[in-house]
Amino acid sequence: MNEQPHHIKTLGVGDMTLFTVSAILLLDTLATSASVGVSSITWWVILGVVFLIPYCLMNCELGTTYPEQGGLYAWIRDMFGARWGTRMTWLYWFNTILWNCSVLVMFAGVMAQMFFPDMSLGSKIAITITLSWLVVALTVLSLSIGKWIPNAGAVIKMIAFGALIAGGIAFAGRDNAELANDFSLSAFVPEWGASTQYITTIVYGMLGFELMSSAAEEMKDPTRDIPRAVFWSALVVFLAYTLGTFAILAAVPVDEINLVEGLVDTFRTLFGPSQLGAAAAMLLGGMVLFTFFSNTVTWSIGCNRAAAEAANDGELPRVLAKAHRINGTPLGAAVIMGILMTVILIFYGLQAESNAELFWMLLATSAVIYLMPYIGLCAAFFRARQVDPDRPRPFRVAGGKTVAFVLAHLCIVILAIMIFLFMYVPGDGFDWPVVIGSAVSILLGEAAIRYAEHERRAPRDA
Repeated sequence: MNEQPHHIKTLGVGDMTLFTVSAILLLDTLATSASVGVSSITWWVILGVVFLIPYCLMNCELGTTYPEQGGLYAWIRDMFGARWGTRMTWLYWFNTILWNCSVLVMFAGVMAQMFFPDMSLGSKIAITITLSWLVVALTVLSLSIGKWIPNAGAVIKMIAFGALIAGGIAFAGRDNAELANDFSLSAFVPEWGASTQYITTIVYGMLGFELMSSAAEEMKDPTRDIPRAVFWSALVVFLAYTLGTFAILAAVPVDEINLVEGLVDTFRTLFGPSQLGAAAAMLLGGMVLFTFFSNTVTWSIGCNRAAAEAANDGELPRVLAKAHRINGTPLGAAVIMGILMTVILIFYGLQAESNAELFWMLLATSAVIYLMPYIGLCAAFFRARQVDPDRPRPFRVAGGKTVAFVLAHLCIVILAIMIFLFMYVPGDGFDWPVVIGSAVSILLGEAAIRYAEHERRAPRDA
């Protein structure tokens, strides 16, 4: 076992709320979900009721009942054993690597659209690799410093979302305004078809409320603050996503929404061609770029801690547990993350023909393995009620075992459907690069676990 690092308690409810908003509220998710069309607003409402609320309630109970460093890893480990906890943590961590790559690809695409329209795909990949190592540097800082990147990202993100929503409402309210899409009642009726692939990003955009619990021992009062932070961040996330989707669809025809550059196009349409409008669109575009970067820092901070906790338990390779000598932060996990991001960006860049294709391949592959640990989270919530019923629960989901069973299994079914839809497009069949990439990610995790077993058996002073 590795020596446990000393954790400094620096996170209050405000930090936790901003951290969670920064992690979950994703402008790239907004553009992707809007690709479904006007019915995406209906999907946000339906999935908000049947998935978001149950999922948030389970997080509040687990986070306050088991406030352990490592969060999701610790919960699954305690309920199903170290091996399953490790498998889920590997997927959680490796997904972050792939997802960070997709977000940084979007960063490079938006930056190129704004400043360097003729930039080659190779140059964009070089930018993403450089940014990957900047993320590594920031995530090994103490949270007393590092938390300001997620905090600033959350504030800027809310400003950008607010401007987008206000612009969309103003655009729709203009005299003789013609909305870019049909907003009749029939348009809100969900349909099953090729666009179903993008509905998966709605559930994807609702996940991450457990991330702050990975730093539970760095919170001032997790029992009191976790439910408050979940409530306020969930409210902000839901309203921002639904109203932001309306704003995009008011300005841009659904068949013209670009998964990478769609947000800048929307800002330009909403604020008009005047010099003032162009300047506003440029300013907001710059803010969007910062939020993309802050997203990668936020998730790296949380997931590297979960991976380091598993490595400290001897369940993942020892190098991931190496802590920064002064800050106690997960240095080993961060550096390995940087190396893998570099390799993946180069590999996927050689396969893709465009920035948008590269973005979707990385996003979909990361999403498949990202959703799997949440099945473990839901199962851990229900099992905790069965095997540890007498433990004090500062926050308890009402309704007893029956309600706990319904909530956990409802979310598990939804997650399983979303995983399938990320790999299979109705009418088109399986997206094989996503299927193969997901399988390779899982196999790499099994190899890492076996290597950790070998390390445990080997002499430590070798």
